[in-house]
Amino acid sequence: MPRERSIFLGPRLRRLRRELGLTQAAMAGDLEISPSYIALMERNQRPVTADILLRLAKTYRLDVASLAAAREDDFAARLKAALNDPLFGDLEIGAMEIEDFGNSFPGAADALMRLYAAYQESQLALADQGDAETTGTDPVAEARRFLSARKNSFPAIDEAAEALNRKIDDAGGREAYLKQNGLNVRRLPSDVMTDALRRLDQHRNEIVIDEGLDKASAAFQLSLQIAYLELSAGIDGELKQAKFQTENGRRLTRRALANYAAGALLMPYGAFLRAAEKRRYDVEALGRQFGVSFEQAAHRLTTLQRTGEEGVPFFFIRVDAAGNVSKRLDGAGFPFARHGGSCPLWSLHQAFRRPREIIAEWVRLPDGETFFTIVRTVTAGGGAHGAAKIERAIALGCSEEHASRLIYTEGEMATPRDATPIGVNCRLCHRMNCIARSEPPIGRQILPDEYRRSSAPFGLADN
Repeated sequence: MPRERSIFLGPRLRRLRRELGLTQAAMAGDLEISPSYIALMERNQRPVTADILLRLAKTYRLDVASLAAAREDDFAARLKAALNDPLFGDLEIGAMEIEDFGNSFPGAADALMRLYAAYQESQLALADQGDAETTGTDPVAEARRFLSARKNSFPAIDEAAEALNRKIDDAGGREAYLKQNGLNVRRLPSDVMTDALRRLDQHRNEIVIDEGLDKASAAFQLSLQIAYLELSAGIDGELKQAKFQTENGRRLTRRALANYAAGALLMPYGAFLRAAEKRRYDVEALGRQFGVSFEQAAHRLTTLQRTGEEGVPFFFIRVDAAGNVSKRLDGAGFPFARHGGSCPLWSLHQAFRRPREIIAEWVRLPDGETFFTIVRTVTAGGGAHGAAKIERAIALGCSEEHASRLIYTEGEMATPRDATPIGVNCRLCHRMNCIARSEPPIGRQILPDEYRRSSAPFGLADN
């Protein structure tokens, strides 16, 4: 008689219980098992048996079959992605072996994924080593490596933010919640704030906000202050998983995680993911539904990779009119250049001519990989006559395999046949006849032009 297969659903079972508003004892009573057994299952120290799954389905009217299947598929997908790294190329680990390992040893699988994230971070560090030798350790690169190695996804922060957001809703909103905790919110003119957007005045027990901020920015600043007050333990827990060579690198990363937590408070993971799927990732519609800016909604879309509840994996980049990159996040495998600008053929750099308009575009890299991107300008600052402001362009993109899930691919954008050929940047792109090239590619011989001048800025030898 075949052995019943063990299924470990610890994190999912814990989330389900919390969404239902139940204690471990209450759920145990409903399922007619002991609270200690619930605790063991939530810690993945005991499997969820078929009998327990049936009890869950009957008691709470759930489709638990899909819940169980998603857990197995997710472990297999995560492990397969990691074990397909060239580092393991000679091991020939089969899909069934990966799936069995993920299902039978979920704790070890999670440990492996943490080690793999640390490995990826170290590889990114090595890639930056040459510049570090001449310019010193780059704190911005340190922060970017930390986020990139973890695909800008921090499930523990998301889970804590969801729980805190329920308390905020119960209190009647952010300001009411803060007032319950002894903090008043006050708005002051920009000239009184002296260039500060937000200030915590511990002497007066109040949070002071620049009254010139728009609604979305003010909400974000309040959420950010709440994140620093309530979620710092989780943020510091994430920081402990890495070693920083510079204090500035650690501070930049902590700020990025606090911003992540603030976004998670404004756009709680589960609710935001469901809305994104329902609206087919319409960024403007999501911004209006959750009361956030276009950029905040686009940024949040890059974080939807919680185990078993994944959205479309996106990458995100923000540039100014001079091409300087001020933010980049990658959850889609887009090969950003670590230094220098991106390709001038990409509509990202033409967006300033069409302000506030969403430009949809297929782009194809030299290796044939195709991505779908949307680009739009966003404005920071302003809010009053003479107030300083800056215009930037942001791009949000995903790989070809996920593009059909986006509303922007409807109609003539439905196929990538006319994708724009772009490169990572000129130094890394080996397309021979690109008239937009600003520099010759690394490792290619430049041909003399005494007798022939090509239409491209540089004539390049074939090898």
